[in-house]
Amino acid sequence: MLTYSMRRYLGAVTRRLQVGAGEQGRRGCADSASARDDPEHTRTLLQLCAARHFTAGEPVDRESVLSGRLGYGPLGTELKKNLLRQWWRSVVASRAEVLGISSPHQCQGRPASGSLRLVDGEALSSVLRQKGLSTEGLAREVERTLRESAVLRTTLLPGALDQYMASLELVNKKLPFGLAEMGVCYLPPGGHSPGAEVTETSLVWFCSPRTAAQWLDYWVRHRLQWWRKFAVGPSNFVSADFEEEGDGGVERAVRGARLLYHFPWGPEPLETLRSLGDRELLRTHQGSKAKLQCLDGRRCVVPHVVSVSGNMDRAMLAYLHDSLQQQKRVDSRQRLHHRKVLKLHPSLAPVKVALDMSRGPTVELRQVCEGLLQELLDRSISVWPGYLQTLPSSLEQLHKKYDEMGVLFTVLVSEATLENGLVQVRNRDTTVREMMHVSEIKDFLVKYVTESTSD
Repeated sequence: MLTYSMRRYLGAVTRRLQVGAGEQGRRGCADSASARDDPEHTRTLLQLCAARHFTAGEPVDRESVLSGRLGYGPLGTELKKNLLRQWWRSVVASRAEVLGISSPHQCQGRPASGSLRLVDGEALSSVLRQKGLSTEGLAREVERTLRESAVLRTTLLPGALDQYMASLELVNKKLPFGLAEMGVCYLPPGGHSPGAEVTETSLVWFCSPRTAAQWLDYWVRHRLQWWRKFAVGPSNFVSADFEEEGDGGVERAVRGARLLYHFPWGPEPLETLRSLGDRELLRTHQGSKAKLQCLDGRRCVVPHVVSVSGNMDRAMLAYLHDSLQQQKRVDSRQRLHHRKVLKLHPSLAPVKVALDMSRGPTVELRQVCEGLLQELLDRSISVWPGYLQTLPSSLEQLHKKYDEMGVLFTVLVSEATLENGLVQVRNRDTTVREMMHVSEIKDFLVKYVTESTSD
């Protein structure tokens, strides 16, 4: 296991080698990275997300996405749900020592500086309408109203710290263990940002003081591997160590790492890991030091905290950026065709299968589609019922639409299906079309989706 200092040393060496490589490295990567380094790639992606209902409303700019000021359409909602499901599966469902929790949206403990508050507008108006108050008196009344208002959480960490003591019985007071949560947090206004709400994930890991550094290293490696698992270009997901100075030199420095994605405009953090020591836990439960102790072998110690906090809205943008591929081809008539496809990982793709039908006896073909649709839904495979579309579309238009939606497979029911039971199946990633008997479709898709989404 690499120590923190060794990882910093290797990181510094790597950066020097990268600088020394200079233009040679850039020339070698020019062809593969040109699309991702082009701002047009971002504009194309945001337009596609609006057109294909990943985001709600008109195309938005990247600042709105990064700050959490946007709504999601049906496909974006499903993508986000799949991402959160995979996070929960990796951090909680596959580990006996991690417990899931849920905490109130109102801030627990001491509110952070600049936190957002829920203010009763009528109560505030009543204060402002009072007559005979001096300027100082009015200020006091306004401050009192604000103090009595609820403070919205800016992070999930306080909720886990608050539930620490209640969780000790479930783990027999043995280290290590963790508390995990997913939920909305509210970012206060800052700079030109009016504030926003983001969906965060949080793992708060309680461990022995003597192993805290090793556990931080472990979780950095584990989380980076998880982010890369779903990526088309894993090398765009990287880690960077940091160290934050303590408050006025009294408190110890906080060290940690950020897991970043290299967007065309530069790296943005997706997940932040910090080794917090026992400071935050003691601050949350003042006067209860003896009750905070857990068993570390035969010793009783106050555990140290390793915090893992992720921004899932930014993570969605990262995976959409990572998956968008723009391709060009010339057909037999020398016509240039542009193909845009979201090669989202099968675990994340919001729609696994699109069901459509060609021209023919409409009623009979639709009945076949409806029967196949129900079979797939019964096996928890998400399906897009394209056969319900009333406007006629060419096969090329259908494939274009489904590629931009990130659909893994397109199943086309035709007259041949009524005659011999064969349907056409097209793979998104290879564009290969093959004929398959309708009775084999369900098992084929269930096996593919199951194998591709398993660890």
